Amino acid sequence: MPPISNLAAVQGLSPRDLRRLMRSGEWRTPTAGLAPGFAQANLVVVPRETAYDFLLFCQRNPKPCPLIDVTDPGSAEPAYAAPGADLRTEEEVTEITRHWRPDFVAFLLGCSFTFEGAMQRAGLPVRHIEDGRNASMYITSMACRPAGALHGPVVVSMRPVPREGVPRAGLVTGRYPRAHGAPLHVGDPGAIGIRDLAHPDFGDASRIEPGEVPLFWACGVTPQAVARTAKVDLMITHAPGHMFNLCLRLASLWCGAPAGDGVACLSCRMSRPSPGCCAAERSGAESTGYGS
Repeated sequence: MPPISNLAAVQGLSPRDLRRLMRSGEWRTPTAGLAPGFAQANLVVVPRETAYDFLLFCQRNPKPCPLIDVTDPGSAEPAYAAPGADLRTEEEVTEITRHWRPDFVAFLLGCSFTFEGAMQRAGLPVRHIEDGRNASMYITSMACRPAGALHGPVVVSMRPVPREGVPRAGLVTGRYPRAHGAPLHVGDPGAIGIRDLAHPDFGDASRIEPGEVPLFWACGVTPQAVARTAKVDLMITHAPGHMFNLCLRLASLWCGAPAGDGVACLSCRMSRPSPGCCAAERSGAESTGYGS
């Protein structure tokens, strides 16, 4: 079956159903706009001997590397964020089953694709979704806090927003610290070492209309830049813009979500996966209050 590339064709599918399409090779394009209301994540896989340094790196750099889930050594199942899923086959573009080792530890890091639906509901543009392109990502001159042998620059994603919408964009996205939160920088790209917005280091260039301001969010592609800078022996990551679809509702990443009924911000306490997806769906679990 030829790959699906039309976003409208997969609207309404659950994260589990979307992962099936990715596992079969039927979806091979960027995941922005998929499963609105559910979280997406960046993927980093390292050998167990590197895992502590990377965990510490995430703790020291929560903006670009907001930690959502960590697997047990050798396990490809993110048991908290997507029970029953297999990171080796369901985080496209490339299947990594034959490369998997019993000492591998996988990390899922929050992604800004998660809050883009909230931006759209607030009347803010998300240009790469409008244009059917990948997001724009840039290596900056800002340095991460090192951890062990890991060091390198912060990578950011860019979204143009009308000047009058900048405060609103900060308020809307700032509610999701486990999806990178509020912008890291507003305005002049040169101030953070970006020479030319028309030539991103990852993804596609975004169209910027008159009266719009570039906003820059910390990005989960940062570990890829760190691996290159620090000359890490082995690190497997997602392809930029091709994220892992989680069974966590947007509300579970919202700082300010009401406590109780199973809903809580990941910054405050851990929640269970959302009913209607993955293990909760298979077990016939009743609603526990998840929703957005």
